[in-house]
Amino acid sequence: MSDPLSLLPFALAARGGRIDDIPVEQTVAAGVTLLRRSVPVVRALTSRRSAILLPTSPAFLTALAASDGRGAVLVNPLAAPREIAHQFADANVGVVFTNSALATRLPAGFPHVLLDDAPRTAKVVIGGESRSIDLGEHFGLELEGDETAEGADEEAAIVYTSAMNGSPLGAILTHRNLIGNARATVDAAGFSRDDVTLSVLPYSHLFGLVVTGAAPLLAGGRVVTMGRFNAVRAIEFLEQGAITSIMGVPAVFAAIIALLAKRRQPLRAPALRLSICGGAVLPGETQDRWTELTGVELRQGYGLTEAGPVCLCNGVSEPNRRGTLGSPLPGIEVSIRHPVSYGAGSRGTPERPMPETAHEVEGEICVRGGNVFRGYVGNRPGLEVRGGWLHTGDRGRMHASGVVRFTVESCLCSSSSWPIRYR
Repeated sequence: MSDPLSLLPFALAARGGRIDDIPVEQTVAAGVTLLRRSVPVVRALTSRRSAILLPTSPAFLTALAASDGRGAVLVNPLAAPREIAHQFADANVGVVFTNSALATRLPAGFPHVLLDDAPRTAKVVIGGESRSIDLGEHFGLELEGDETAEGADEEAAIVYTSAMNGSPLGAILTHRNLIGNARATVDAAGFSRDDVTLSVLPYSHLFGLVVTGAAPLLAGGRVVTMGRFNAVRAIEFLEQGAITSIMGVPAVFAAIIALLAKRRQPLRAPALRLSICGGAVLPGETQDRWTELTGVELRQGYGLTEAGPVCLCNGVSEPNRRGTLGSPLPGIEVSIRHPVSYGAGSRGTPERPMPETAHEVEGEICVRGGNVFRGYVGNRPGLEVRGGWLHTGDRGRMHASGVVRFTVESCLCSSSSWPIRYR
């Protein structure tokens, strides 16, 4: 690779950010060290993909770096053993990075690396043998390169989605997709080195990885992770006074609102400046109630796995337009096209952008830009890219100003249903 900073983990490490008070450079260096000190892992990855089965944590970045620039299957920590086995076989996975608790779900004898103690040590379990690896805290990671590099047009992550047809499909995202979308999110969210983001979503989903992890770290900020969302603990973090931003799905904000209502007190989070909701349609009541209890606008966005994931957002540089999905992120085009096309069955259907002279147009939300995915594992049919436009299957209305909202109170995007549990 001519420029290491065109790979996602190295791009994140170059900005001086921290995750759970660990320098990102250290977590990435641990992944590089793992490859240098474990020939069995390198062999297991030869001509194969890796997989990451981990909760949201610094170890996730170590696993990304240890994937050696190849596509890593991001496996939901709540996935059943049957789902895990299917994804491994379908994506040709050679080794999985996980921890002791989740390793019990792996197919028998599957090569794996336990990262319970990352970034200090790892345990490699391959071929019936196990070996502990000292990852070292300062292994001489060199981060010279262009910090503005677009990102390599090579596989970075594979995320399995329903793609609207009910069959799990592995969407392939490149380093260019993810780095570009993270940078666009930095712009929309106004992230800086002063931000401290509470990361409550699973990194196995791109909303969690890109928006709540990669974007704030690309800005040089800090990330505080929750391995599993807990509304009580989230409120504690927010009221400790350092958290400046929180992003989540509607259920996250609804759970926090319910607890605040129960204690009959507003949220005392003096540093909080930014709240963004995505992943599903945001009820207006939730949006209004959050602002009442926190004093911070809850901004809605829109995206899907196949688009890296964020396409639209009510960014911080403009007033929050409640009830809308916002406007396109920098470098991303959004068009309302007609007729609405759903999946492979619509191939050959005539389509056209709606008239630009209309005050507000309705049709299928279509997306074009460097965020659009490469395709699915095995070139299977799912959401289509035609003429450079990703046809999302979601129906919306676009105002002449470029602001988009859903036409119906349902979202069909592949990332809309995320299995988050609450305690």
